[in-house]
Amino acid sequence: MAASTHTVTNQAPPLVGYDVFTSDRALVEAVERHLDPALLDTARDELSSLGRAAGSAQAQRWGVQANENPPVLHTHDRYGNRIDEVEFHPAWHRLLGKAVSAGLTTAWSRPGGHVRRAAGFLVWTQAEGGHGCPVSMTHAAVPALRADPALAAEWEPRLTSTVYDEGLRPAARKAGVLFGMGMTEKQGGSDVRANTTRAQALAEDGTYALTGHKWFCSAPMSDGFLVLAQAEQGLTCFLVPRVLADGTRNPFAIQRLKDKLGNKSNASSEVEFDGTWARRVGDEGRGVRTIIEMVAATRLDCVIGSAALMRQAVAQAVHHATYREAFGGRLVDKPLMRNVLADLALESEAATTLALRLAAAYDDGSEQEQAFLRLAVPAAKYWVTKRCTPVAAEALECLGGNGYVEESGMPRLLREAPLNSIWEGSGNVQALDVLRALQREPQALDAFLREVGTTRGADHRLDGAIKDLLTELADLDGIEGRARRLVERMALVLQGSLLVRYAPPEVADAFCASRLGGDWGAAFGTLPHSLDLAAVVERSAPAVPPAP
Repeated sequence: MAASTHTVTNQAPPLVGYDVFTSDRALVEAVERHLDPALLDTARDELSSLGRAAGSAQAQRWGVQANENPPVLHTHDRYGNRIDEVEFHPAWHRLLGKAVSAGLTTAWSRPGGHVRRAAGFLVWTQAEGGHGCPVSMTHAAVPALRADPALAAEWEPRLTSTVYDEGLRPAARKAGVLFGMGMTEKQGGSDVRANTTRAQALAEDGTYALTGHKWFCSAPMSDGFLVLAQAEQGLTCFLVPRVLADGTRNPFAIQRLKDKLGNKSNASSEVEFDGTWARRVGDEGRGVRTIIEMVAATRLDCVIGSAALMRQAVAQAVHHATYREAFGGRLVDKPLMRNVLADLALESEAATTLALRLAAAYDDGSEQEQAFLRLAVPAAKYWVTKRCTPVAAEALECLGGNGYVEESGMPRLLREAPLNSIWEGSGNVQALDVLRALQREPQALDAFLREVGTTRGADHRLDGAIKDLLTELADLDGIEGRARRLVERMALVLQGSLLVRYAPPEVADAFCASRLGGDWGAAFGTLPHSLDLAAVVERSAPAVPPAP
């Protein structure tokens, strides 16, 4: 058989062997902007090392293997004993081990920790998204546990360890631990006050026996879980270890693993408690208030995770268009494709810039910044996570049929994209949370308006959008029915303000013209043709070293 038809030409080389961090100009600039200059050299070295690992062929193989070989539940051993263990592919453990060793659970214990950790999370998530779930929950458990200083003293050093120590053993015998969370139940979902899991006080002060279920419990092989249950005085937060101090297994019956759209590498489970030992965290009846700091931190990770998926999708699309030729020239030079790529790049850069700004507010810790986060986190979580799916879908289309096949990696990005919009409260939950903050915490709105007001006069379209937003905020009649419209506008104004301050003029101009000025269609690739779109695309291109 003649082999001439098998000569491969006009195909983009794999996007591999590059530094995911240094190739992302928006991310590099955000780190330099928000970190103390004394920390920058160390942070750059750490993030570049992680970036090279994330862009390596090895990490890409791990991501494929972890998703092609999803976790398997073993409820019993060969003798009929209940074991409730989930078996993961070795690639899962390698991904998770790298995340932990890279400090993605140590934000609370080092200077500039949240910015450094957010940048690292954004970089490493591009290798594979599913394992970010236990990483995120482990990181986020720290502020909730601080409601009980004794528990925090015991568990925080384990949670912030850079040692990944897999396997179920008493936490005291491990060099590092992971945490999960169980809030929702089948009859209530996001309405956690409808939870029916009961907590019966035991003789030892602060200890309880739990009976009930959790409808979604991710990463069930974690060492401990923060869960909500009804105690005598109402909904209360509890710490549930998988293994008790004497080495016995705490009753934690995994009924099944969820068969999900995406996020295949991660085990999401349904669990039953039957006399399960637990330690109270915070006061009885204050469960939501106790766990809310964990929820806020994981919501920020939803923003960061979505920014990571968008960045990888855009990098793949721009890389493909740079090498692929059609109709007499490179795709990236075709005006229409350039418009699509620039539009996607704007969405990605706006998400990254906002995510790092929120992380910097965590590092600052002032009352002003904490008030700002109260509105900015749910607004960002609402909007950025919703933009992820259309970005991934359009980026896939940029690769054409090549993007529709599994080997490209684009279908996995697309299946992963909706997750962060659902996890930790879907869109309506975020919108209602913004309304509660507006109604109950006037200092939050003041902090938000101060933030976006720093750019007043810099761009007339941004000024107009802020004026329109103030008009919306002044009319609270029927506010719930238009909450999504309001929160979308808040997120866009915040992103526009940040880009006007920090992004190159061509990026800020394109964003304000389209997202705030109304010169935009209903699909990507409808930016005004008069903008400098080539510069926007060039800024977003990943830098791949030449082949030897």
